[in-house]
Amino acid sequence: MKNTLYIIYAFLASICGYTTVAAQDDSLTVDSLVTTDQLAHEMTPWPQSLQQRLDALTGHEMFETSQLGLMVYDLTADSILYTKGHRQLLRPASTMKLVTAIAAIDKLGGSYQFRTSLYYTGYVADRTLSGDIYCVGGFDPRFNTDDMKAFADGIKSMGVDTIRGRILADKTMKNDDGLGEGWCWDDDNPTLSPLLVSGKDKFMERFLLELKESGITVEAITGEGRLPNGAFIICTRFHSIDQILMRMMKDSDNLYAESMFYQVAAAGGDRPADARHARKVIARLIERTGLQPSRYKIADGSGLSLYNYVTAEMEVALLRYAYRNPEIFIHLYPSLPIAGQDGTLKKRMKGGFASGNVHAKTGTLTCITSLAGYCTAANGHLLAFAIINQGVMHDNNGRNFQNRVCEAMCRP
Repeated sequence: MKNTLYIIYAFLASICGYTTVAAQDDSLTVDSLVTTDQLAHEMTPWPQSLQQRLDALTGHEMFETSQLGLMVYDLTADSILYTKGHRQLLRPASTMKLVTAIAAIDKLGGSYQFRTSLYYTGYVADRTLSGDIYCVGGFDPRFNTDDMKAFADGIKSMGVDTIRGRILADKTMKNDDGLGEGWCWDDDNPTLSPLLVSGKDKFMERFLLELKESGITVEAITGEGRLPNGAFIICTRFHSIDQILMRMMKDSDNLYAESMFYQVAAAGGDRPADARHARKVIARLIERTGLQPSRYKIADGSGLSLYNYVTAEMEVALLRYAYRNPEIFIHLYPSLPIAGQDGTLKKRMKGGFASGNVHAKTGTLTCITSLAGYCTAANGHLLAFAIINQGVMHDNNGRNFQNRVCEAMCRP
């Protein structure tokens, strides 16, 4: 009789999409979440079949001890397909970068450029610049050694081999905060300086070295100062918003995300810009989606902060907003990691229906995993989705659950 009951139980478990797990085993292994049995749903029309698959997945025992925010929206039919805890306030981890990206493209436009500029005051005589050099930071995280060389070449092209005066760093684009609100002290946090070289806050040191290696004699003191009116431009180096987006989203680069966040903050002309300026822009964007911004907490642009609280509903609302605005979508969509192919999804969802189909941003913090983006269902409908797993002790369980949800959305 026991064998018969076990066979029946195992059969029911397979219909629900799970393998049997020993009751005394507290940890949830990847093997405890398996693909939903297609035989149980093959006669059920879509989207009911999808809803049944998701009901089976969200009924797993892992959610007795963890929180879930899940929403799936049919963009083609303009209708909600599935929700589970979609209004739970949860930490988004790096899916916060989706919020930052959409807000930035919406506010700044797709042709926006991240700029770092070199100016001078004074005069040039006998191959000597008597005056001041100003290095004006625009928080461009891609400014590198080639750009620095272009700065030195710009000075040499003026016929200058000696600088007498001052070399000043203008960092007034943003405030002096080097870290974001709610960042953990023991994280590998980026430095939030508007004047960077190769992602490091060593601009003046590297600039002086480049001048020396270029044969320019520096008889000048260094420091910080604001660019005065009437200064002459020597050189400007820039990178496009798409260049920043690609690394920010594909590789989940926190520095690039914070740079984007502060571009939004500075867009209204506030100097120095700070995080609250960006939050106001994001709040107005959330309001345009029909939601109340006061219900959420936005702390930073990267998702590193433990003060961020959003919902799956809010993330899907922004994904819908981006989809309905082609000028946003054309820049956002190519920047998202693709399941089984590139970015932070390169090693996930290989070989199934989700592979090459899901375009989504990942997120990971301690006990938090998240995934939000787009995929195409078997009927050709484009879907937007957001999944936030919070309180998951084993990251693989959260990721595996998300993979199964994506497979359920993409399979026939």
